[in-house]
Amino acid sequence: MEAVDRLLQIMARLRHPEHGCPWDVEQDFHSIAPHTVEEAYEVLDAIERGDMEALRDELGDLLLQVIFHARMGEEVGYFDLQAVAETLEDKLIRRHPHVFGSLKVAEPESVTHHWEAIKAQERRHRGEGGSALDGIATALPALARATKLQRRAARVGFDWPDHRGAAAKVREELAEAEAEVDGSAERREAEIGDLLFAAVNLARHLDVDPETALRRAGQRFEGRFRAVEAEFYARGEDLAAQSIDALEAAWQRSKGRESGT
Repeated sequence: MEAVDRLLQIMARLRHPEHGCPWDVEQDFHSIAPHTVEEAYEVLDAIERGDMEALRDELGDLLLQVIFHARMGEEVGYFDLQAVAETLEDKLIRRHPHVFGSLKVAEPESVTHHWEAIKAQERRHRGEGGSALDGIATALPALARATKLQRRAARVGFDWPDHRGAAAKVREELAEAEAEVDGSAERREAEIGDLLFAAVNLARHLDVDPETALRRAGQRFEGRFRAVEAEFYARGEDLAAQSIDALEAAWQRSKGRESGT
C-alpha cells in the first residue's frame, strides 16, 4: 500500500494552509461533492465504452475523491482513511455471514435476501427502522432513487404481481398527463412525474435498469440526429427549414442504416 501512503502525503501537502494549492485548500465536503459524483459517472462512461485504460485512469480519479474526503475528515477530527477502511471492512464481514460466518446459502437470491435483512437491522440500530423506505439517499439520481423506493416497497408486498399491472399504470398516468395539457404548471409537473415513476416501475418489472436504458436511448437519439443533420447538410439544405414529414423520413432512414435495413 505504499502508493496509497504516498497519495495521503500528497493530499496533505496540497491541503497545507501555507504551502499547499490554494484551490485544494479552500475546498470542503460540499464543494467537492459534485466532483465526486462526476468522477463516478466518468468511471461508468469508461465501462460503457469498454475502455480499460480509461477505466484505470478514471478509477484513480475516483480514488482521489476518497482520499480528498478522508483528508478533510482527518483535519477536523472526524475520521481518516484508516477509519474509512476499517468501517468498510466491518461492513463487508457483517453483510457476508455466508462467507465469513456459519450461514449457508446456495442461490444469489438468498444472498440478496440476507443482505437486505442485515441492512434493515443496521438501519434499526441507527434509529431508522420506522419505515421500509428509511435510508434511501435523497441525492441519488431521480431514476435510481425511484427504483430503490419501489424495490423497498415491493419487499413488504406493495407491488404489482407482474408487469401487466405496471404497464396498465403507465397507460393510466399517460392519460392523466395528457388531460393536464391546459392545466397549471404544477399539475403538469406532477402528472409527468407520476408518468415517469410508473415507467420506472415497468422497467423494474421487466428487469431493466431505467438509468442505463435512458442513457442508451439518449446515445441512440444523438447518433440518429447527427445522421439526420449530416444528410441535409451534405445537400446544402438547412435542417431548420425542413418540414416535419421530411425530418421524419430522414429519421427513419437513419434508423434503417443503424439496423442495416
